Order: sequence, then C-alpha cells, then structure tokens
Amino acid sequence: MTETDSNVYDVVVLGAGPVGENVADRTRAAGLATAVVESELVGGECSYWACMPSKALLRPVIAQADARRLAGLKQSVQGPLDTAAVLARRDEFTSHWKDDGQVQWIDGIGADLYRGHGRLTGPCEVTVTGPDGEQHVLTARHAVVVATGSRALVPDLPGLADVGPWTSREATSAKAAPGRLIVVGGGVVATEMAAAWQALGSQVTLLVRGKGLLNRMEPFAGELVGDGLAEAGVDVRTGTSLASVTRENGTVVAVTEAGDRIEGDEILFATGRAPRTDDIGLDTVGLEPGSWLPVDDSLRVTGSEWLYAVGDVNHRALLTHQGKYQARIAGAAIAARASGVPLLESDPWGAHAATADHAAVPQVVFTDPEAAAVGLSLAEAEQAGHRVRAVDVELSSVAGAGLYADGYRGRARMVVDLEREILLGVTFVGPGVGELIHSATIAVAGQVPIGRLWHAVPSYPTISEIWLRLLEAYRDN
Repeated sequence: MTETDSNVYDVVVLGAGPVGENVADRTRAAGLATAVVESELVGGECSYWACMPSKALLRPVIAQADARRLAGLKQSVQGPLDTAAVLARRDEFTSHWKDDGQVQWIDGIGADLYRGHGRLTGPCEVTVTGPDGEQHVLTARHAVVVATGSRALVPDLPGLADVGPWTSREATSAKAAPGRLIVVGGGVVATEMAAAWQALGSQVTLLVRGKGLLNRMEPFAGELVGDGLAEAGVDVRTGTSLASVTRENGTVVAVTEAGDRIEGDEILFATGRAPRTDDIGLDTVGLEPGSWLPVDDSLRVTGSEWLYAVGDVNHRALLTHQGKYQARIAGAAIAARASGVPLLESDPWGAHAATADHAAVPQVVFTDPEAAAVGLSLAEAEQAGHRVRAVDVELSSVAGAGLYADGYRGRARMVVDLEREILLGVTFVGPGVGELIHSATIAVAGQVPIGRLWHAVPSYPTISEIWLRLLEAYRDN
C-alpha cells in the first residue's frame, strides 16, 4: 500500500543540481522553510555528467599540450597520456557517482531532501513518489521552483534507436576510450569531447552540419579551435549531415547525405538540449509538458504568481554558472516577495533582476586552444541595432603570451558601443585564456567606460596586457 503524508514549506525546489541547490541556499539564508526534491543524484548533471567530469578529462589534455609548447619540457612529454589514470582522476571528481557529500551539504543548510520523482499536482503543490512508492505531498506557501535542467536531444535518424548512441552523459562517464569515435555536432560538447577522447587514445571523426564550429561565438573562435582539433589528429568534416546510423557486427556505420560511409566503435550526438519538463505535472497548472518555461527577470514563470523556473529549463542561458546566478536572483526575489518587500526587478542590474542573462553571459570552451567570450558578438551587436566597432588584436603581440608558450597563437576582440564608449562583448581565443575572461565579464557587466579602462593597469609580463593592446588599437584607429 502506498503511504502518503503532507508537509508544508515556504519554498519547494524541484531539482537538486547546482541551480536548485543555490535556490535552496538563498531561501534558507532568508529564513524560509525549504524542501528540495531530486530523482537522481544530488548535485545534478554538472557534478556527475557534465562540467566536472568533462573538465577533469580535459585538464591533462590541455596541460600536456601546453608543456609541448615549451623548449626544455616538450621532449619529456611526447608520449601518450595515461588514459587509465586520467579516468581514475575523473572518477574522483565525480565522487564515483555517489552524492553523500552533496546530501550532507543540503542537511547543513537546513533544507529537507525528498528523494523521488516530483510532479506538480496543482497550484503550489508538489507530490513526490519515492523509490519504494511512498508519496509525500508538499505544499508551498510562497514558491515552487523548477530547476530540473535539460537532457541531450538525439535526432530521429533511421537505425539510431538500435545503435545505442552516446550522449554527453556517456561521453563523460565512459570507462575506456573507444578505438574510433564519431562525434556529431559543432558546439561546446562536441568540440570538448572530440579534444578529450582524441588525446585519450580514440581516433575521432567530427561531423559538423554547418560551415564551422562554435557558431554562437565570433567566427575566428571556431576557426582557431577547428585548427587545433585538426592538428591534434581529429578528422574535422564540416558541411556534413547524416542520413542514417546503424550498428553492424558491433561497428557503428554512419552514412552521410552525400553517401559517405564512416565507421566507428561508438557515436556521440552533441546536437542540442531539451528541457526536462515532460513529466513534472505542468499540465496540472495550465502549462505544456515538455516545454521551455519563459520567465521574467526575477525568474518567475510568465503569468504565474508562485511558479519560478531557473537554469536550463527557462532557455535563457544553458550554462551552469548562469543558472547559479539566476538561482541567487530568484532566491532573493522569493524572499523579498515573501516578506512584502518591493522588488527591484525593474532596476537593471538590481538585486532582483537577472540582467546578465541578456548582456553579460560568459563562457569558456576548454579545447586547445581555449575559447572564451562574454556579452555580444559583433554580429549580435549589429543585429540589435547598436553602432559598434570591433577591435582585433593578436594575442601573440604581448610578452606574456610568448612566455606562456613558444609559438603562441591566439586572438582577442572587443566590441565597442561607439555611442556610450563601453564594451558590449569580448572574445579571447588562445591557450590559457579561460582564466582571462572574468576581467572582460567585469568590464561588460560593469559597463566600464573606455576612458576608465585606461586606468586598469595590466601587470607585466602577463597575457592580461592584451587589454592595453586592445585599448591602444581602439585609440589609434
């Protein structure tokens, strides 16, 4: 017999990934009784199948590549990576897919964790079905927050259902390197996993439907990353679409629309994401199951007074750090509304408005070279109607780049709003630039005037001196 109990909280959070955890942290800090519901591992996609394992796989790849660019060291690192050791280190970063530490953290902030599948069963109500069939009905006085994330979107291709394709989850948790790996896609997951598994012993073929890689960044980012992948041994094929995929005697056979036949041991599809909202009871509150959830800048679902959506499910910026930012904003907004404090969501960059989602989203692609960007690309700025100018400088022009690596190659661009003389976007591509992007994020989010940036003196000799070169190029042209 199914047992059912009822519990009342101020806030109920659906999803205990990093986004849901951050909402709970903020609402608990405000003194609101909070319940968190999780159907898988506490810590979510990022901790076990995305950010952490993928970067753990890539860090040795990048370190080896950097070492091979230094005279006196490159002779010592010419052999292959120890794949087993890299995978073992990856396993440590995922806590061997156990969430004990994350559960302790939730206990530590004073939130209640409910394991099981949570579904909305009416306004301000979530019913959780636990592993043993027991049910808990959770009622929220102030807010229910959907933080269920997204899942990999696999195309409907003839034969694919019988192949057992990899998605990002299999790619980051695999126990061994396949001899031959076909990667389909041209975005972040595709390029990062192509870089990782090529270095870990696979022969990777990267199939890209469009003309280039990383098409949400400046064009030169995809070009330089593509060159890096090709130099590492990846077979990069752009303008390639698949017609069918089958598995014949254990071998994956991918046939392109042009009739080319490509064989591999595994095939990874990194072709987009879909919201994990198909079975959380959206229909009980007048919303469409499986849909993205549009929100205002306080992260409240459009048309609702009590339902919030943070992270991937609102489709604003599918990045863990941006979801955590939204969680902090949503938590503050929920707490303010609960206490009757007027919201500041109409105040851009205020405590209750996720303005950075529109103007200052940063991202790093951990390939070799790295690609990092924040804000608008040149094309996006022009499409938005801004009068802008792009300033481009080769990263090799600064002494810090030459010291970082022999033969350093990379490029920087800043997109300047000519009317306000502030930066709308910045892109860096080159070894080590991931640690440089936060300076650009501060400049863009802070709308720091060009005139004031002249007084932000970069230390010599660091790669950060690229800021001085960019400002000089803007002044002199």
